[in-house]
Amino acid sequence: MNIKSLLDQRPDEVTVVENNQTKTIKAEEAAIGSVIQLKPGEKLGLDGELLSETASFNTAALTGESTPDTKTKGDTVLAGMLNLNTVVLVKVTTAYTDSKLSKILDMVQNAASQKAPTELFIRKFARYYTPAVVALAVLIIVIPYFAVNDYVFRDWLYRALIFLVISCPCALVISIPLGYFGGIGAASKNGILFKGSNFLDIMAGIQNVVMDKTGTLTKGVFKVQEVVIKENFDKAEVLRQVNALESKSTHPVATAIHEYAGAVDSTIEITNVEEIAGHGLRAMIGGKEILAGNFKLMDKFSIAYDIDPASIVYTVIAVGYDKKFAGYITIADEIKEDAASAIKALHQLNVKTTMLSGDKSSVVKLVAEKLGIDNAFGDLLPEDKVNKVKEIKATGGSVAFTGDGVNDAPVVALSDVGIAMGGLGSDATIETADVVIQDDKPSKIPMAINIGKKTKRIVWQNISLAFAVKAIVLVLGAGGLATMWEAVFADVGVALLAILNAVRIQKMKF
Repeated sequence: MNIKSLLDQRPDEVTVVENNQTKTIKAEEAAIGSVIQLKPGEKLGLDGELLSETASFNTAALTGESTPDTKTKGDTVLAGMLNLNTVVLVKVTTAYTDSKLSKILDMVQNAASQKAPTELFIRKFARYYTPAVVALAVLIIVIPYFAVNDYVFRDWLYRALIFLVISCPCALVISIPLGYFGGIGAASKNGILFKGSNFLDIMAGIQNVVMDKTGTLTKGVFKVQEVVIKENFDKAEVLRQVNALESKSTHPVATAIHEYAGAVDSTIEITNVEEIAGHGLRAMIGGKEILAGNFKLMDKFSIAYDIDPASIVYTVIAVGYDKKFAGYITIADEIKEDAASAIKALHQLNVKTTMLSGDKSSVVKLVAEKLGIDNAFGDLLPEDKVNKVKEIKATGGSVAFTGDGVNDAPVVALSDVGIAMGGLGSDATIETADVVIQDDKPSKIPMAINIGKKTKRIVWQNISLAFAVKAIVLVLGAGGLATMWEAVFADVGVALLAILNAVRIQKMKF
């Protein structure tokens, strides 16, 4: 995906709906809160919230995936998405310059400023190499005058010109940057954005991949696993009341309970609702106190329970009713479909894997065992993650960290390569990261490493080819055994071969 194709993904104008009337304005003039009408076949010009009940979009411009993505009312839709089947309304939530597509474009445009060490070396080498070969060409003309009896100026001038043509560094100076641009292009085609060619080189030699759990290896969508209610309580009634209480919260856990229990019973009267930070919810129903939260909440209100919270693997919502322990509900996040294959692919690349999470250790350990992750640590604060990455870097070599939350931004910045899950990730993490995975698929992590390895291999193939051919023909030219035809091949021919080799990465499958 080049810069032109990215620019083509965004329309210059959008259709705004005001007072049941539509008018067309420039996309950058649309204000936050404006309502945009999008017809089938049109591309969205700004990030926003879907107001229509449902719609299908082609997201290939952002994620590299051509499979239609169905969105429902309230979902986030992004600039560059192509509306497929029906007229929809979208409320603008982000300014034109702050949209995801604008940031992607900035990343691609700025990628050229981040040069790989090999590329920087070749540029520096060419700076000294060119005057050196010019000086050698002059010596080829001058020295034989004093050393050869039958000196003919025209013959030695011809040899010097052949030498100059052969020694032209075009094959190196042109083909090596093209190799890295080809790697960046191949990655963006697959929904991976490298912010510079230097990160391709670093990814090629990465030794450790450290990952966050929620949003990276798991979907960040919680599901109820089990409802355990004490025998002296009515299970259906307790669940009905907990569902009503959780309706007062926007926490993902509350959403999971709503999905499990169904519609909230509007006949239940809830009063004195209180959200206790780090603990849960408290309210009054029918004159009796109801609590829903962690076991710290039970301890806080002196409610005795006869189970060991540490023995429960999943996230637990303990329920207290009328000063008594009523039972608990377990909640778990879903593992992404390609997470296991991603870990397997990393191991095949001899990369060690580590998972760091703020979730409870038992949950983290269970996910790590299911996926085959080498090391896993739970109950971590953001500063704990930073310290863990420092330890790994000190003992285990280079580190790539993958995360998606705001709290991951510090550790993303600390690692040798920071990878952000760009589809659902926070803006802070995406801005800090060196590599952005647009579709949030962990399988793209080993793909990024493979792209880095193959890009580096192609670059060194070009370097070896150019030096080998030039060295041979230079010697032949200086000795008078090579003609201008061989010189042209050593210059233009080798450059052309190197360019074709660099373009080859665009056709590779990863």
